[in-house]
Amino acid sequence: QVQLVESGGGLVQPGESLRLSCAASGSIFAIGSMAWHRQTPGKQRELIASITHGGRTNYFANSVKGRFTISGDTAKGTVYLQMNSLKPEDSAVYYCNAVEPAGRRTYWGQGTQVTVSS
Repeated sequence: QVQLVESGGGLVQPGESLRLSCAASGSIFAIGSMAWHRQTPGKQRELIASITHGGRTNYFANSVKGRFTISGDTAKGTVYLQMNSLKPEDSAVYYCNAVEPAGRRTYWGQGTQVTVSS
């Protein structure tokens, strides 16, 4: 059974940084891409950043571009999200996901809470 586990969330003040981690375990045949999403109550889950196998293509939402970076090793099923210059509007539950090549299967983590408040 495939599992994704996020860690690194917490409570920080505006302007501070956090680094989120995600690790996959179980029988994953292959991973085509990994990504971070976030969700707040009453809103759709939002794609924040993604990385393809080999790290050749990275995507960042406009709301985090220039502040967040994504890295990892999709072959190992690990991905990180470095979040700098955090703002209160970044507060959300952050979810890690992994997608097999050609989108055959998608896996989601349980989420980790990030709260940015003074």
